[in-house]
Amino acid sequence: MKIRLLLLLTLVALLLESCSSGKAAYKQGDYYQAVLTAVNRLRQNPEHKKSREILGLSYAAAVEYLETDAKNQIASDANFKYNRAVENYEKINLLYEEIRRSPGASKIITNPVSRFKELTEVKGKAAEESYEAGIQAMLKNTRADAKRAYFLFADAQKLSPGYRESIEMMTQAEYNATFRIVYTEVNASRENFTLQQALTPVNRQFLKFYTQAQALSENIPVDHQLQLVYKGVNFPRDPSTESSTEKLEKDIKVGEKEVNGKKEPVYEKVKAEVRTYTRNYRVTAEGVTQITDVKSSGTLMNQTIEGDANWSWQWVTYTGDQRALSDNQRNLAKRREAWPDRDELAKTARQQLINNISGSVSRFYASY
Repeated sequence: MKIRLLLLLTLVALLLESCSSGKAAYKQGDYYQAVLTAVNRLRQNPEHKKSREILGLSYAAAVEYLETDAKNQIASDANFKYNRAVENYEKINLLYEEIRRSPGASKIITNPVSRFKELTEVKGKAAEESYEAGIQAMLKNTRADAKRAYFLFADAQKLSPGYRESIEMMTQAEYNATFRIVYTEVNASRENFTLQQALTPVNRQFLKFYTQAQALSENIPVDHQLQLVYKGVNFPRDPSTESSTEKLEKDIKVGEKEVNGKKEPVYEKVKAEVRTYTRNYRVTAEGVTQITDVKSSGTLMNQTIEGDANWSWQWVTYTGDQRALSDNQRNLAKRREAWPDRDELAKTARQQLINNISGSVSRFYASY
């Protein structure tokens, strides 16, 4: 059994060694990843034999593949061909930088190649490619295409900072892609509390919430109306208290006596009657979430949502011999009767209501 375990551990170690040197990537024809893995290993151990071998075999093949693919892309009629060429030249330059930062790898690849000039040339064309695609997406005049246009203009700006009106077009695309919800609050309780913070985690790019005052002052086009109604905290009049009685009997060792020259334990039977009390109290905070479509005036959501807080307390009284009790019962016997802190429970229930409303609204708008 030990020999089999040793063989298994040895096999695992060999597999890990093979993967960490880049051999697995090399065998799969992923020369780029094989080089990165080998270089990283040589940075940790400059004399690592397997990684030196993999690097020597993979580097030229990786550069040749990436450069050939870049040239083929440029010569093709494919969409975003310059963007794909950028990716290839960036990979060649990354290998160049990684090898230079690894003394062990620099000994194997003494003259790594770079393609910074070629990268600069294709970046401008790639920026134009992305920008024009963004314009075409904007012309389709849909929210989904506006989203796509935003990221295309962002790509153009990243490839060539300040390229044409890429920043202005990003702003316009984001505006066109944004779904806008105006929310109002109704406090149907006597408590001073707001549900506004429930919307903070939901606010994200392309999905914005506005107060009615903001929408009016900024003349914002509205898609949905969201109403949050806070109905207050519900307190039961009294906690529920249940009790149960248990009769206990246990043999306790109290000493020893000698019987026929041998010491035997002496037991004493102890008894007790235990009454266990369990007190529970549940507080709920209640709200209503209603979403209406502005164009159709149709109700999309009308949901009552609760947040709750639960309190529980247990204690024990007993008659008889304490030694008959279990350790847990003895600990509970040290407790005294207690009552819930209504204010703390209300605070917890309100926060849970906030979380539940936030989750419900987030799920509703997940696909927007």
